[in-house]
Amino acid sequence: MQDKCGLFFCSYRAESALFPSGFQRACLAAFLLALVIIPLGINSYYVSILCLMNIAVIGAVSLNLLTGLCGQISLGHGAFFGVGAYTAGILAAKGVPFLVTLPASGAVAALAGMAFGLPSLRLKGIYLAIASLAAQLILEYVFLHWESMTGGSNGLMLMAPEIFGLKFDSDIKMFYLTLAVAALTVLAVSNITRTRPGRAFVAIRDHYLSAEIVGVNLFAGKLQAFGLSSFLAGVGGCLWAHYTNFITPEQFNIGLSINYLAMIIIGGLGSVLGAVFGAVFLTVLPEALNAVAALAGQMLGGDPTASLAALKGGVFGLVLTLFLIFEPDGLAQRWRMAKAYWKLYPFAH
Repeated sequence: MQDKCGLFFCSYRAESALFPSGFQRACLAAFLLALVIIPLGINSYYVSILCLMNIAVIGAVSLNLLTGLCGQISLGHGAFFGVGAYTAGILAAKGVPFLVTLPASGAVAALAGMAFGLPSLRLKGIYLAIASLAAQLILEYVFLHWESMTGGSNGLMLMAPEIFGLKFDSDIKMFYLTLAVAALTVLAVSNITRTRPGRAFVAIRDHYLSAEIVGVNLFAGKLQAFGLSSFLAGVGGCLWAHYTNFITPEQFNIGLSINYLAMIIIGGLGSVLGAVFGAVFLTVLPEALNAVAALAGQMLGGDPTASLAALKGGVFGLVLTLFLIFEPDGLAQRWRMAKAYWKLYPFAH
């Protein structure tokens, strides 16, 4: 077996490795080292953006597992994210350690996701999307009206997480915590795609009748996808709750679900790397618009903040539309083309 020039494999295991060459492993090590070092030299504002980026990566990668790999459209991912956040808040208030709270938040979100994923055997496409939208609305109602547990519109306060006596009470500490969980999430989902359940997800997405004929259990496969995706969303929600230290129902509305859906569309459906690209892109985009507004204010005078607030929604929709028209395979496809260009340079083919 041969991949690119000079790279040969003696087994299928070697060929299916995530990073088959030493060069790729060295690039990954250098990238991770840069991620660890860079926050030490920037101010806390930019570190906070990196923290939000890490949490967005967890949410986008988890939704990509359900929608991109298994083909199950979900408009309720923000609500499952909220289930994890509220579970973390409730358990933290009872004094449960963070290392227990983190997987417990994922487990409760997974149960919620599987419960609302039950109609997935009968529904598909736009009908499943409407069913998941119902899940979003129901869970939002629960967040707002189950005041004895969620605090209702007053929300819940949380303290900074603590692991073995180390308190993550600053942006830089939270960055390393969220980075570690985001890296584990990306690694886990990347490995799931190479397993038997992962290949079953892709078969269900590509043609569910063919998948059923070759022995794939559609109901179990779809429920597994809902469970795994919601588990990771719950973990992301737990980190979000502990990072912001305060959660309210409006943080987990339909806008958050659409935001995550936009991330995986812009990044590239079905690609783990694409989900990461989409999460980074849509986290940086509002900050770039703020920078443009500040620059416009300096050049033209006045305060363009009010105009910018209305402009953000328009820019968001415009970017999404342009990606759907000109690059439907997302940023991941652009990344593959850039790598192919440098690999083949100076030859066109």
